[in-house]
Amino acid sequence: MAANQDPELVNKLQQLVETVDITNFLVEPLTRSIARLMEVAAADLGSSEASVLIRDGDQGDLRFLTAIGEVADQLLGMKVPAGKGIAGFVLSSGQPMVVSDVGEEESFYAEVDKATGYSTQMILATPLRFNDEVIGVLEFINRSGPPPWDQFTPDEMDKAAHCAEAIASLVNAYESAKLFRELGDKTLSEPGAVDLAAVREWLAGVRSSAEHREMMDLALLLREIAGRGDAERAMCRDILEAILRFSETKNETSFLG
Repeated sequence: MAANQDPELVNKLQQLVETVDITNFLVEPLTRSIARLMEVAAADLGSSEASVLIRDGDQGDLRFLTAIGEVADQLLGMKVPAGKGIAGFVLSSGQPMVVSDVGEEESFYAEVDKATGYSTQMILATPLRFNDEVIGVLEFINRSGPPPWDQFTPDEMDKAAHCAEAIASLVNAYESAKLFRELGDKTLSEPGAVDLAAVREWLAGVRSSAEHREMMDLALLLREIAGRGDAERAMCRDILEAILRFSETKNETSFLG
């Protein structure tokens, strides 16, 4: 950017870029964690197909956030219109639902099967609830192995609800990170008082700088440590908080030199 550019604006933009890049690092691990939880729960329920659908827009549409199973890759990003399907009912009602034969269920939304070529026969769907708000739906499809299959039991519905509690927290974190990333990208791309060509050139310089790469490396290390378990997360938090407390007692920007 130009040498006479407002230093305060430059500082704000740099902080925004750093935060947006860090959120990019966070989004993918969250979806992987959700998929791992689904794999464990699906195995416990005797199923190999599961998916998480989240709200898409303000009209009640749903979008497949992540999935496991035979057609998982095809499902990603696919949408279910508002009020359609078993997932739509669960989202709007906030109540779980078990369907032993989708052929006898009028609300079943067959367009997903038509698009993927998969044959859904039975469903266990439960709401994803965060802070008393339904933010999505967790579905388990069919059973493992050849049919005929046993129906999903009340005990299995309880297990699915337990899994949904954990997944809902991850989905909320994912949505928060994604929202911040989108707002940041929008801020950086909208025309305004700043010369956009100069901003883009400056951004390229920031992201290729050694300092920025080191910050991203630190973010990756933190993500790796945090993903290893509760004890590691607690230790990491304690160390970082100790460093912050120490830095607050110093006047210098760099206090470890």
